[in-house]
Amino acid sequence: MKLYFAPMEGITGYIFRNAHHHYFTGIDRYYTPFITTHKNKELTSREKNDILPEHNEGIAVVPQILSNNGEDFIKMARILCELGYKEINLNLGCPSKTVVTKQKGAGFLAEKEKLHIFLEQIFSGVKDCAISIKTRIGMDAVEEWEELLNLFNQYPVKELIVHPRIQKEYYNGNTHQEIWQDTLKNSKNPLCYNGDLFTEKQMDTFVKTYPDTKAIMLGRGLLVYPGLADRWKAKQESGKNTDREGSIDYNKIREFHDEVYEGYQRIMSGERNVLFKMKELWFYLIHSFPIEEKMIKKIRKAEKLSEYNRAVNAVFQMVNKEI
Repeated sequence: MKLYFAPMEGITGYIFRNAHHHYFTGIDRYYTPFITTHKNKELTSREKNDILPEHNEGIAVVPQILSNNGEDFIKMARILCELGYKEINLNLGCPSKTVVTKQKGAGFLAEKEKLHIFLEQIFSGVKDCAISIKTRIGMDAVEEWEELLNLFNQYPVKELIVHPRIQKEYYNGNTHQEIWQDTLKNSKNPLCYNGDLFTEKQMDTFVKTYPDTKAIMLGRGLLVYPGLADRWKAKQESGKNTDREGSIDYNKIREFHDEVYEGYQRIMSGERNVLFKMKELWFYLIHSFPIEEKMIKKIRKAEKLSEYNRAVNAVFQMVNKEI
C-alpha cells in the first residue's frame, strides 16, 4: 500500500516536509500546497523556495497547480518540468469559497464543458511531465460523480486522487465511501483514496472493506500524529491484526518539532511569524497529547518565543512523566 501526504496550505511546505521525512519514513510521496496560475504569472519567492530541488533532496515530491486556464497551466507545468519534476498534480478539490467563486478547485467541477476543454488542452500541451488529479466528487450532488469519472477516463491521468465529498460539504459529515467500490471498478486510471482516515483502526477497516485500493492519501491524521503512516505500515508488515492503536513516540515528535521550529527561525524574520507557523502546527498536533487545557492555552497565547519555549517544554515534560 502506498501512502501519500496531502498538501495542507500554510503547513506542509518544504521546512515541514524535510523534517517529517527525516524522522518518519512511512510516506511514499509528498504533495506541495498548490501554486495558483494566472496570465503572466511568475513563481513568487515563497513558491520557488518550496519547489526548488535543493530544498527537497531525497524526498519524492509532486507539485500541485490550481488553475482553470489551459495556457496558464501549461506554462507553469513547463517551469516545473524544467526543474526536474516528472509529475504535476491538478487541484480540483479545494472547497474554499475564495477559490470556488473563481471556478477553480472544486468549483471547476461545476463547469464540465469548460473542464473538458481545459483537460484536452493540458494533456495535449504538457509533454515532459505526467499529470495526476486530486478531485472531489462534485460541486452540489454526489450524482455528479458518474459524469465526472467518465470525463477523467478520457485522459491518461497518472493517478486520480479522490476525496469523496462534494464541494458544499467542505470537511463536514462523513465521506461518501459508498462510491469508492464503483470508482475502483469503473476508473480507467490508477486511483488513490483520500478522506477522513485519521487512525490505524480506520485505515484497517477501510483496507479490509476495499482491498483493491492501492494508495491512500493522508492529511489531518498525519498532522495530529506525524508517525501514523510509520506505525500503520509497521503493523501491516508484522501481520498483527489488532484494534489497539500503537504507542506514541513523544521523543521523536519532540525532535521533529524542534527541526521544524529551527527551520522556521532560520528562514523567517520576526518572532510573530515563527509563532504563527508553530501555532498552526499545534492546532493539530495537540490532539496527540493527553494534557490539561490550561497547558494548551499557554501555547496558544504565547506572544514571545521565550513564552512559547516554556509552554512547549512543559507539555513534553508532562507526557514524558506519564510514559
